[in-house]
Amino acid sequence: MRQYQKVLEFLLSFFIVFLASISLANLPVMASDRNFLNVSLDFINEYRLPKQEFENTPVGGLSGLAYDRFDNIFYAISDDRSEFAPARFYALKLKFNPERPQLDDVEVIGVNFLKDKNGNTYPQGEVDPEGIALTGDRTVLIASEGVTSKNIPPFIDEFDLLTGKRLRSLPIPSRYLFEPDKKDSQIGNTEIKSEPQGVRDNLGFESLTVIRDSQGDPYRVFAITENALAQDAQADSQQPSESRFLHYLVGNIAPLIVAEHRYPVEAIAPPITQRGVNEIVAIDRGGHFLTLERSNGANGLSAKIWQIFTGDANDTSAMKSFRSLPNVRSIRKKLVLDLADLGIKLDNLEGMAIGSKLSDGSQSLILVSDNDFSSNRLTQFLLFRLNR
Repeated sequence: MRQYQKVLEFLLSFFIVFLASISLANLPVMASDRNFLNVSLDFINEYRLPKQEFENTPVGGLSGLAYDRFDNIFYAISDDRSEFAPARFYALKLKFNPERPQLDDVEVIGVNFLKDKNGNTYPQGEVDPEGIALTGDRTVLIASEGVTSKNIPPFIDEFDLLTGKRLRSLPIPSRYLFEPDKKDSQIGNTEIKSEPQGVRDNLGFESLTVIRDSQGDPYRVFAITENALAQDAQADSQQPSESRFLHYLVGNIAPLIVAEHRYPVEAIAPPITQRGVNEIVAIDRGGHFLTLERSNGANGLSAKIWQIFTGDANDTSAMKSFRSLPNVRSIRKKLVLDLADLGIKLDNLEGMAIGSKLSDGSQSLILVSDNDFSSNRLTQFLLFRLNR
């Protein structure tokens, strides 16, 4: 009798563990649990960069931000498709008040033009630079969304920080590459319709960040598509969208893709008509990041900052499409701040970076907006205190 009791106890414990594993796999991706860090943001002030030119280029379209803590310089990528001036990134000096936490001034101190594989600046309309990250080797990673109308694929390439010379490319999986010439096929009398694939127009790589322990060591690169790939997009636009999160390892050998995860973009609901991931910042080495999701709609532009945790997300690199909604665990999310609650007019916020320490010893976080080179739009810097 005691043997049967032990068998029953074993089966019961196994069944409980099995049920727990099922429920854990289906936990809401925005659930609050012990995997999240205690992170909060305090808004300090806004600074508006006056409209200006620097070295015969209009300063604008700032879509990504990175901070060099050794030289105390910020770098901002312009999303100009070589229309107003060749594709480029700027060096900025942010001046903080020495007596109280506040951003007093932003000065443009340099500009570098990106060179293609032939050593030339990019022709008009053949690049769409949106993301920027520093490697620590006096080089910079630039993400381009690609130009689907011209069959120009997206890229994440490494460039020399001072000359803009292209050095190498990170591998982009084929599932991210659109296939404009893919034809319908036929089996017998049955016509098989081809499914669209790859990044959609203006929804490719915008988010880019790097984690590195020390110079000379391999480093990790993280990138997110702004929204779902064509083969992942849901027919119902009010359902949550699933972007793809890529994790690279880069060193002296060829760059490798370590993993890919499913990133849930918040669902679109009226009055919102558009939403996407525009920036990512690493906040530790344990799989915690801040992401910036920008939205647009009838009430204007807005954005939210999320803390995400990748540590228990399933690898999706073998999944060509998310349409079947397989039982995989997505990246978890927790809202840190809805910028609509700040009570100020927000512009097209697209860049975010952790900066220097403020006068009170606290950590700064800076956001910047893309003015779209419009006379009615702002290059807006927002300063926050990052508590963690």
